[in-house]
Amino acid sequence: MRVRTMIELSRNNTSKLLITSFLAVVFFFMNLSVLSAQDDHSADAQEEHGETEEFNPGETIVHHVLDDHIWHFFDGHYGTLYLPIIAYSSERGLEMFSSKNFYDDHHNLVEYKGYSLEHGLSLVDNHEASVLDLSITKNVLTLLIIAVILVWVFRAVANGYKRNAGKAPKGVQALFEPVIVYLRDEVVKPNIGDHYEKFFPYLLTLFFFILFGNIMGLIPGAANLSGNIAVTLVLALFTFVITNVSGNKGYWGHVFNPPGVPGWLKPLIILIEIIGVFTKPISLTIRLFVAITAGHIVMLSLISLAFIFGSIAVGGASSLIVLFISLIEVLVAFIQAYVFTLFSALYIGMATAKTEHH
Repeated sequence: MRVRTMIELSRNNTSKLLITSFLAVVFFFMNLSVLSAQDDHSADAQEEHGETEEFNPGETIVHHVLDDHIWHFFDGHYGTLYLPIIAYSSERGLEMFSSKNFYDDHHNLVEYKGYSLEHGLSLVDNHEASVLDLSITKNVLTLLIIAVILVWVFRAVANGYKRNAGKAPKGVQALFEPVIVYLRDEVVKPNIGDHYEKFFPYLLTLFFFILFGNIMGLIPGAANLSGNIAVTLVLALFTFVITNVSGNKGYWGHVFNPPGVPGWLKPLIILIEIIGVFTKPISLTIRLFVAITAGHIVMLSLISLAFIFGSIAVGGASSLIVLFISLIEVLVAFIQAYVFTLFSALYIGMATAKTEHH
């Protein structure tokens, strides 16, 4: 029986490895097609203007990493989703229109209603009036999609608990329950303590939000949500606010009156403690942003080698490397979500721990 169980586990692991490898190959060729489509689109536009220009990997990579007011899926008339522009100007009030108005037939940026898009991203009022950009960009739309997915997943898991009370989990519940239980028993509860229930919903949402954002970022043509420093900063600020608002007397006492420190040294230690309060969210912000963005840049750089050298040998070699990195990036997606959640739980636990535990 033990040998049979080991054989079955080996088969399952092999199947999972083959499926993961297949998905990584698909992701690579889809990325390759996206880059090729964009390069062909630019080349066609340059030919119509009588210009010739070599493939610019830096511009292409930056285009894929940064946010945008359009969502380009593939080459062709129906391959681009033009997102809505929502602007509030101090002169003209609230205005809404499609971002398609900023692009001519050759996909060059043009002015519309006194507004311009700098580098396809920043909305500027050409009359030098103050403008508030509330547009639905690619990252904003991805964020809304992930929010919908989170609501669906958690409702499905909750309904599964009700239907399968006293029974083995099934469906979506069976997929997510091991992760939820692991986070509760191995991450949240050990770091926060017996009063973890108050913070568990936030930390659970935080983990899956980052995880889904990381996974979606690996899909060719999708937005680099976790690689947007504004998104990681807001997530870190949530942890910062919850940590310091929930901080008890012992936590703030260690910050402003460190125990066991000589009086002449306390001003320096207090300054260091205060700086530490603010460096925690900064470290959370930078860690997630850098890890995700670096992975995207490395993969896109290797894919670009096929266009730069125009060699089958170089393309084949870069394909193998990108395949390996794609597998690593799937693992990184889980690790970064886990690390962000772990440190958030640790910071909250330090702030809410009872005095006798220090």
